[in-house]
Amino acid sequence: MSTTVIAGRRLVVLAVVLFVQFALVGVAVQDRLSARVLGDEYLLRVEPVDPWDPFRGAYVDLGYPDLSSDQGASRVPGDRGAVFIPLTAQGSVLVGGPGTRTRPSEGLYLRCDDRDWRLRCGIESLFLPPDKALATERAVWESDQVARIKLDSRGNAALLGVEPAP
Repeated sequence: MSTTVIAGRRLVVLAVVLFVQFALVGVAVQDRLSARVLGDEYLLRVEPVDPWDPFRGAYVDLGYPDLSSDQGASRVPGDRGAVFIPLTAQGSVLVGGPGTRTRPSEGLYLRCDDRDWRLRCGIESLFLPPDKALATERAVWESDQVARIKLDSRGNAALLGVEPAP
């Protein structure tokens, strides 16, 4: 076999491997990307949970009092896993109702997961430079703040930032 054919096969194999790796990255971030590209912006009230983790760096870990597990996951019978939290407007912010294991056929909702110790909707951590993380965490502790999120039609959410409540 000629070296040109072998080099050509190696190039094809390399191209396939690279394509598969890029495809896997796309699959891994498709929910957040879908929310950022196709979603509409909404506000949710936030509360601080934890400001720093030496393994993850500077970030603000947020809790959502209007999406607490007593309104959602703990009332949902059955195994742990996907929970859909219907959302309704209360003034300028959204609040969650009781969770369900079946996807709502209409209206706004968040797709969350209750397999962990708390309800996870993909909008819990906001990574920032250390000085901004501390300032944001301090602002969340000291005053009413809201999270600006993007939410798509399938319940996927992306956290855009935290700002003073309107």
